[in-house]
Amino acid sequence: MNSKRNFLLSALGVAAAIPAIAARPQSKEYLPNVVLQTHLGEGVRFYDDLVKGNKVVVFNMIYTACQNICPPNTANLIQVQKMLGSRMGRDIFFFSITLQPEVDKARDLQEYARRYGIAPGWTLLTGRRKEIDIVRKTLGFVDPDPAVDESLERHTGMLRIGNAGIDRWSMVPSLLKPQQIVKSITSMKKRVS
Repeated sequence: MNSKRNFLLSALGVAAAIPAIAARPQSKEYLPNVVLQTHLGEGVRFYDDLVKGNKVVVFNMIYTACQNICPPNTANLIQVQKMLGSRMGRDIFFFSITLQPEVDKARDLQEYARRYGIAPGWTLLTGRRKEIDIVRKTLGFVDPDPAVDESLERHTGMLRIGNAGIDRWSMVPSLLKPQQIVKSITSMKKRVS
């Protein structure tokens, strides 16, 4: 099914314009378990501590000095977080991963969280460049053109939404109306046992 979708996207000439949509995390075997650091200075394993289980996870990419797409994306996600209310940190978790791990240390991310009023249930992540790039590429936050991929000014304004417990993943623009993002997040239904 994925190959059929990829073929259709390629035939329409869309795959090159939005390469991240074609990439799809799938399972524990596919998702990395690298160690990252939270904005509170805690070490976490990507798969075991953040993704594993029957919960909805939402990822985006940021960097604290960004003056372009990060501020409006973060402000929009604050509205989404408010709309999700008590589900945040219970069965829905947001994760913002820095694109500048050499610059954005835990204290910088903590200040970013404070500045924007990021509440519990939303964790900002940093780590070593190698691990950040592994996670970024696995989640589909990548451009096939290496020059574009390295440019911070051209980083993606997308959200990766998933539920590893039922192997469902999607990607949406982070500047959609908050109601549309909430709908995408809550559509990651849990299996009934």
